[in-house]
Amino acid sequence: MTTRLTNAQIAWRAAQDIHDGAYVNLGIGFPEMVARFQPPGRQAIFHTENGILGFGAAPAPGDEDWDLINAGKKAVTIRPGTAFFHHADSFAMVRGGHLDVAILGAYQVAQNGDLANWSTGPKGVPAVGGAMDLVHGAKRVAVITDHVTKDGKPKLVQACTLPLTGVGCVTRVYTSLAVVDIEAGRFVLREKLAVMSFDDLQSLTGAALHVDGAVTDLTVPEL
Repeated sequence: MTTRLTNAQIAWRAAQDIHDGAYVNLGIGFPEMVARFQPPGRQAIFHTENGILGFGAAPAPGDEDWDLINAGKKAVTIRPGTAFFHHADSFAMVRGGHLDVAILGAYQVAQNGDLANWSTGPKGVPAVGGAMDLVHGAKRVAVITDHVTKDGKPKLVQACTLPLTGVGCVTRVYTSLAVVDIEAGRFVLREKLAVMSFDDLQSLTGAALHVDGAVTDLTVPEL
């Protein structure tokens, strides 16, 4: 039985909450995987900070056009209606509130919605990039992440100890064990793996989990 979700399964679950026609920015790395799992009949309009809107899937290996890349320097394809624009115009879209959703990775998420997704340490990300703009410009900010660090420490915490990307900006977290909303400064459990008890999940979470209504099973396909 599944004891934790893979990155692909976490990305699949996050993709199910993106509505048709939404303007979406996906963070560099793991969050980019969300684009692979759009539900049938839905088509998000993906935005990248370096100046493309409405681009398509990654090209087949060997078919890359390296003039067409996203902010993570990965090759993309163009679709009918794809738009290209200046870097400054791209950030004007972000800062002007024109994005419906931003999905980012995280080192830590606090119970009040604070996000830390960059670090200045020796193994840290060298700069925060456009994340600070995204978390305060997008209408909804979600995080996809493992529930704990590689050494078993909680990523969902009472207060972030790493440099903040944004204050009170995250509204939902999709983890390898659960789906958790952030409401009124609290973690509210919405879904969890059926094989995991509430107490076991709480023991891996660095702040209190609250229940408000039914907690459903977190179910995903084999990917």
